[in-house]
Amino acid sequence: MMRTRPLKVALLGCGVVGSEVARIMTTHADDLAARVGAPVELAGVAVRRPNRVREGVPAHLITTDAVELVKRDDVDVVVEVIGGIEPARGLITTAMEHGASVVSANKALLAEDGAALHAAAVEHGVDLYYEAAVAGAIPLIRPLRESLAGDKVNRVLGIVNGTTNFVLDRMDSTGAGYSDSLDEATALGYAEADPTADVEGFDAAAKAAILAGIAFHTRVTAADVHREGITEVTAADIASAKRMGCVVKLLAICERSADGKSVTARVHPAMIPLSHPLASVREAYNAVFVEADAAGQLMFYGPGAGGAPTASAVLGDLVAVCRNKLNGATGPGESAYTRLPVSPMGDVVTRYHVSLDVADRAGVLAQVAAVFAEHGVSIDTVRQQGKDGEASLVVVTHRAPDAALSGTVEALRKLETVRGVASIMRVEGE
Repeated sequence: MMRTRPLKVALLGCGVVGSEVARIMTTHADDLAARVGAPVELAGVAVRRPNRVREGVPAHLITTDAVELVKRDDVDVVVEVIGGIEPARGLITTAMEHGASVVSANKALLAEDGAALHAAAVEHGVDLYYEAAVAGAIPLIRPLRESLAGDKVNRVLGIVNGTTNFVLDRMDSTGAGYSDSLDEATALGYAEADPTADVEGFDAAAKAAILAGIAFHTRVTAADVHREGITEVTAADIASAKRMGCVVKLLAICERSADGKSVTARVHPAMIPLSHPLASVREAYNAVFVEADAAGQLMFYGPGAGGAPTASAVLGDLVAVCRNKLNGATGPGESAYTRLPVSPMGDVVTRYHVSLDVADRAGVLAQVAAVFAEHGVSIDTVRQQGKDGEASLVVVTHRAPDAALSGTVEALRKLETVRGVASIMRVEGE
């Protein structure tokens, strides 16, 4: 039997995502009620600019007083889609103190202060759900937190930022440079007016921290994630990747060490073979590749951003949280029992693609090879092309620690025959 008293939802933010959440709650009200077991109604919508027209949102629900909204006794769930650290953090903790469960899409806050928010949820006996914080509509948090709870996840490798994937895909498919590809992404609405969070890897690093924490049952913050963006990727890098049968992607990589005593989390551009499933992820789509002991290799793919896809994930969490409210229960919270340390990037072992500008004369290759050998970095392949006294030398290494490669590059810069290091890029997915 369906309960007649509705569950009340406070919505914080009514932008691209928030407006879609409000629209779906209104147009699908009967379906949501049937799935939850009680009507689900908006109690209020907190915004900064109340005079803006918001189609489908009744004017009497609009308020600028978010604090009073989340303190209301009749609010059962607070949906936070305003983003940023403050006032989101204060509003979420206030909501929990007043007995409301929280659904959030706030990756930056969760990556910085997730442990404290989870602790507050436990203290006040409420839920904290955030499927929409990592990959838009793609079901990923719940499979990692629930479906794979009985398995051991060893690696999470993914494309978790649609803007950078669009830019790199355009560079690969058209031969355009970084700036032109970013301009196209901006014109199409895939990139913000200030794209720094995306192109410098901050967005992906926050998502990597969340994924690593859930996958490895340990606490990982955005500050623990090694971060590199795509601003230094050139058309020459893209062309070199093609010659190797690879494509360049901005990857979020979270791994458990071979001995199981530590984890690593990193975000950086990398070349991956065309045979890898992630290589075929085009335009602004996201995909995450999960490797687990029993389940083996799993791939999650779909639109990673946008109002409707992100709202889909928010509504999925809302239904789950409302069901828990009706049953007087809470869902799974933070699992950080392993307390594994996060190893620095210098300890990460991977392959590298190093492009050098060198003098075109005898003995140069031997000098370069000697430097790699001195630092314990084994060479897999070398390609050299010379003209008019200058040459390009492309070296692909076997797997080696990042610190060893850094030392190698510094030593190469000191060689009189090396005119410059054109690019350095990691090679993943093999």
